[in-house]
Amino acid sequence: MCFHLFLLSPLTLSEVRSMLPPGMAADLLNAAEQATLRQRHPAGRTGVRLLRGACSCDLVVQRHPVTRQDEALLRKRYRKLGLSRAEIIRALENHRSRQEHPAAAGEREPWPEMLGRFVAEHARNAGPSLYFLRFSHDATLGELSAEVPNRTWRAAEVRDRAGSWLMEEEPTIVGP
Repeated sequence: MCFHLFLLSPLTLSEVRSMLPPGMAADLLNAAEQATLRQRHPAGRTGVRLLRGACSCDLVVQRHPVTRQDEALLRKRYRKLGLSRAEIIRALENHRSRQEHPAAAGEREPWPEMLGRFVAEHARNAGPSLYFLRFSHDATLGELSAEVPNRTWRAAEVRDRAGSWLMEEEPTIVGP
């Protein structure tokens, strides 16, 4: 279980990938997931999952120098979901293995800030795009609640509020 960040962009997959900072990746969503996102943002063209390693955790939560602090937060989330101790241990092992390029001591990447810069630049070049953050046991999009309205941000606001503009389970459209 980890965070997964989804993007529905007016750009093509290769155009989105060309804008990403080094260390970040975008994987194409399947047709059903793209259709789910288009229901919330019809102007979107390409649905992707934004990743750092195999999940999006680093993009939305700044890692602590001591990984136990990060894992304590995850443990809390897993307990809240009702996972058993064995399931929590497996989930933590999975999360640890997903770290593609762990930072050396003193070299912490400011990924939430880098994501904010990417989102702002993407909005400036591509126009309004939809972002959706989910904490889940798998990397699938699943259903989006029809009861939760889209939130809207401008690129400058995202840049200024890196790390606090994106809320879980709230579709967010970012425009220029």
